[in-house]
Amino acid sequence: MNATPSSTDQKDRRDYAPTSDSTDRTDSTDRSDRTDGSGRTDGSGRSDRTSRSSRDGRSEAGGPGGRTVHLDSAGRGRMPDAVRALVADCAAREDRYGPHELEEHLAHVLRTEIHDRLGALLGVPAADTAVVTDAATAFDALVRGLGPGRGDRIWTTPYEGVANLTALYALRDRSRCRLEVVPLREDGDLDLEWMARHIDDDVALVSVVHVPSGRGIVNPVEAIGRILAPHRCLYAVDASYAVGQLGVDAARTGCHLLTGDGWRFLRGPHDVGFAYLAPRLRDTFEEAAAHRPPPQNAAVAGLNAALAHHTATLTGPAGHDGPRLLPALRAAVEETPGTELITPGLVQSGILAFRHRELPAALVRRQLAARGVALWKTVAQEMPLLDHPAGTALRASLHHDTTPDDITRFGDALQAVVREERPHPGGPRPAARHTAPAAPIPARPAGPPPPTRRHLTLCPMP
Repeated sequence: MNATPSSTDQKDRRDYAPTSDSTDRTDSTDRSDRTDGSGRTDGSGRSDRTSRSSRDGRSEAGGPGGRTVHLDSAGRGRMPDAVRALVADCAAREDRYGPHELEEHLAHVLRTEIHDRLGALLGVPAADTAVVTDAATAFDALVRGLGPGRGDRIWTTPYEGVANLTALYALRDRSRCRLEVVPLREDGDLDLEWMARHIDDDVALVSVVHVPSGRGIVNPVEAIGRILAPHRCLYAVDASYAVGQLGVDAARTGCHLLTGDGWRFLRGPHDVGFAYLAPRLRDTFEEAAAHRPPPQNAAVAGLNAALAHHTATLTGPAGHDGPRLLPALRAAVEETPGTELITPGLVQSGILAFRHRELPAALVRRQLAARGVALWKTVAQEMPLLDHPAGTALRASLHHDTTPDDITRFGDALQAVVREERPHPGGPRPAARHTAPAAPIPARPAGPPPPTRRHLTLCPMP
């Protein structure tokens, strides 16, 4: 089953029972998997403290500055230690005893616990949740089951991602309905007045992205739900980049479908996501989804553990500072010569897009990675309907465990990259100072490669 086209960075112990008690204890110290980065230990299962990797995947050594600064939770959140251990244990159990034994071992998690946690996260009954491989798959399954008439209208927005937009194009071509794009106001917000004036019962489906992948704007999904409520249209919300960093309440939003990915801000394993389905959609969705392979049981157990960790983090004494650091993150970008923010809309999330007027985004990203700062770049083709004066840009995303020191190190690294890489009109560029990076980003572990970022071209709407 295909994952969403947006780019993401990919990432044997004894039996680890997937209970809520064990999965919540994500900060407990690991045993035999603590190494110096090369797989070697000191013989007691413990490596040198000055070179070992931290429990959440960030380097705790490697020079001044300490750990790797991870500002790409929007692309791939770092699995907490207990989640990673649980996924590995499930894979080992499946390898040794087979998939049926693993399914039996995880029966309570797969049938009950994961749905209880999803229902609590999304503010809906547990019975109305489904586990899927990713948000785009869930949206496509719903759209394939719809049959709008030739005179019906489908609404989307300029912030729609390429995966969902491709499904909408296919629906338009199959049914000959009309696909309309909700306009933006000058400030970048969706024009709700336009929606209120033009909504009618010939609108069959409205698709809105809560937070776009390459922009930090928070679209007013609850206000849109109130506009649509008196009418017969289905309302779908893509919360992939919202859930885990913002409060998401499907019931209060008034949507009929809400989809999300588990490996972004929720920090679960890859290739597992979820959906809320209004009861009226369940038969249509399940019929379409029956022809697609479900997510691996180990991934579902990992998502369950990540949800438990997320809940414990938000209710614990620490871990709330990340989203409140957005002003400091913005300031770090604005204080760097030649940079400009890309911040449409009045309400912003913990995702910040920016660019440098002279330096390619790919170059800046690579140079920041060499200095121990992980973020990602976005391309215009990820949101084909949006006017992209900035073209390719950089995307930094905060998490609840981001610290003020992380922001300081990011700002220092960004200024160093710009100072060393930007053209100098008065003469040749000075030689770069070869200082040891504070914390090089660890190499990806063995496993399936991450989805590659492609420049996609879609045929324009007639």
